[in-house]
Amino acid sequence: MALERIGIIGAGQMGTGIAHVLALAGYDVVLDDVNKDALGKALDRIEKNMQRQAAKGVIGEDAIAPALARIRTTSSMDDLKDRELVIEAATEDEAIKKKIFQELSPRLNDKAMVATNTSSISVTRLAAATDRPERFIGLHFMNPVPLMQLVEVIRGIATDDATFQAALEIVRRVGKTAAYAEDFPAFIVNRIIMPMINEAVYTLYEGVGNVDAIDTAMRLGANHPMGPLQLADFIGLDTCLAVMQVLYEGLADSKYRPCPLMVKYVEAGWLGKKTGRGFYDYRGEHPVPTR
Repeated sequence: MALERIGIIGAGQMGTGIAHVLALAGYDVVLDDVNKDALGKALDRIEKNMQRQAAKGVIGEDAIAPALARIRTTSSMDDLKDRELVIEAATEDEAIKKKIFQELSPRLNDKAMVATNTSSISVTRLAAATDRPERFIGLHFMNPVPLMQLVEVIRGIATDDATFQAALEIVRRVGKTAAYAEDFPAFIVNRIIMPMINEAVYTLYEGVGNVDAIDTAMRLGANHPMGPLQLADFIGLDTCLAVMQVLYEGLADSKYRPCPLMVKYVEAGWLGKKTGRGFYDYRGEHPVPTR
C-alpha cells in the first residue's frame, strides 16, 4: 500500500515535527489546525529547523525549498478529503481526539487510513470512534521529531496487516526505526520514562533534594543527557500529568499515582518551557529553578 498524500491534524510541536520529516521524505503534506496563527508559526519553525539541519550537514541546503513546497496548510478538514492517510497530533486528551476522528471520518474516502500520535491512550478505544478501526493505527513519534530516531507503532485490536505494513513503510521512508508496542497504557517509552519523572517530582515534593540537586544527580549519577525535571519541562507538565493519569486509571496500580506537586504546577499553568515556567523559570537569560 504505497502512500503519498498525508494529512496531519494539529500544528503544535508534534504535528509540526511530523510534517517536517514527511516533507523531507517526499510526501505531499497538508497540515490542518483550527488556529491559523499556529499554522503560520509552524511553517516558520519547520523552515528554521531545516536550516539548522542543513547547517549541521544533516540535509542538503537544496532539499529545503522542495520540502517546504510539499507542505500546505488549512483550517478546514474538508481539505483532507483526498488524503490517503491522516495523522492526528492533537493534545493528549481522549475526548478531543475522539471528537476529531468523528468529524474527520465522513470526509475521507473509504480506503483512507487514520493514525494517532497519542503517547498513552488506547489505540483500540480511539479506533472505535472512527468508521474504519481496521485501517486505524498508532504512530507515536518522539519529541523533537526531526531529531529522535524512534517511532512506536501500535496496532489496535482491529488493525489489519495492510495498515500495519503501510505504517512500517512510512517509518522506514522517513529514516526512523519502528518499535512495535502492544496496546497497553502508555506503550513502551512513556510506560518507563513517565513514572521516573513522576518519582523525581515526588523526590522534590518530599524535600529529598531541590530541582538543581535532583537534575544534577541524574545527569551525573545516571549519565542522563538531561535531568528528569528539565525533561518534564521540555515535554510539558500537562502532558506528563495526562500520561500518568492514563497509567493510573488504566492499570489501577498506586505506583502510578500522579504526584500532587505536578498537579499543582499544572493547575497554576506552569507547564514548562512552552509557558515560560515549570520546574524552571525560562523568562530570563538562563533557566532558574523554581524550587
